[in-house]
Amino acid sequence: MTTSPEIQEIVIITGASSGIGAATARELARRGFHVLAGVRRDQDADAIRVPGIEPLIIDITNQDHIRALATRVHEDPQGRAVRALVNNAGIGVNAPVEVFAIDEWRRLFEVNLFGHIAVIQTLLPPLIRNKGRVVNISSVGGKIAMATYGPYAGTKFALEAVSDALRREVEPLGVKVIVVEPAAVTTEMLGRVAVTGERIISGMTTEQRGRYATLMHSIISQAEAAIPKGVPAEEAGRVIADAITSKRPRTRYTVGRKAALLPLLAILPDRMLDSILAAALRPHFPKERTQ
Repeated sequence: MTTSPEIQEIVIITGASSGIGAATARELARRGFHVLAGVRRDQDADAIRVPGIEPLIIDITNQDHIRALATRVHEDPQGRAVRALVNNAGIGVNAPVEVFAIDEWRRLFEVNLFGHIAVIQTLLPPLIRNKGRVVNISSVGGKIAMATYGPYAGTKFALEAVSDALRREVEPLGVKVIVVEPAAVTTEMLGRVAVTGERIISGMTTEQRGRYATLMHSIISQAEAAIPKGVPAEEAGRVIADAITSKRPRTRYTVGRKAALLPLLAILPDRMLDSILAAALRPHFPKERTQ
């Protein structure tokens, strides 16, 4: 569905500097929406600025930025309605629970969960007035937590729960809450797994490296093997745009074949699922450990 310029509406997207956020901004602008695209740096704003996309500097952990966004929406010069909020900003990390510093846990939850809640709380009034939509970008990691995905999956499990509660609270008010669960998407976040993984390993004690270095290298190898098979960010953008424009949107959408299949494993007994995930990781173990 394409929105005509006469009835152009606003969509806000956080984390639109690259990847899924940028692809979604471009797709929605193509469909006729006016996109307020949240980015972190001026150079990102320059890169994404085209007709239909208005970049804004938004750090969702900065309350001043969120207030400025609310003011921009309230004082829209054309009086456009807010159609949707897409909560896409996020940080990815792989780390064993033991070695991920508690301050980093807090920072991860600030960005991947609490920041989204702050934006939702601020923008719900115009969304309620316009019977709009909240689209929360989760992950297959919001359904299954593999080894070293505890911090990231923890934020996504929580986002899934908040989304369910919010949906049941605001759907009677006319607001649809939708969760999008991508698997491997070829974005900068996926490409940074090796860099962030090596940083985590270098920060371990000698004893911790003895426990987890092989596991971490295996996870890095598994992630790198997924890159060529990843879904293009543009496909995720189309799914999100369809969720925003559909007359009867589903409560959840997946992106990519694995995203549709992996959550089905969650119904298996824990020990069986543990064995399946371990077997999938085994081919990526460093060669000297498999001889």
